[in-house]
Amino acid sequence: MTSQEIVLVAGMAVVTFLVRWPVLALVSRITLPQVVLDGMKFIPPAVLAAIIAPAMFTPTGALDLRLSNAYLVAGLASGFIAWRTRNLLATIVLGMAIFLGWRWLW
Repeated sequence: MTSQEIVLVAGMAVVTFLVRWPVLALVSRITLPQVVLDGMKFIPPAVLAAIIAPAMFTPTGALDLRLSNAYLVAGLASGFIAWRTRNLLATIVLGMAIFLGWRWLW
């Protein structure tokens, strides 16, 4: 790793800290309304969906809803597995197996 890369990583760490620390310090000193706390429960699934959906629906850059789209098939199957089993390990292992199997078949 070069010195420029080290400075770049350190700079990103400092910026990330400076952006997040004031919010955490403020929230730790006040009591948030219950409606805000209830709404915050939806943040992780919303962020996860925002990350995963583009990869599933547009793996090549354009909308692809065909059965040959292994990302879409495995993503939908993983969602079903997660819903039925509520088991993270089973969801990951079976989802990856379906993804690899589907790519091999198509």
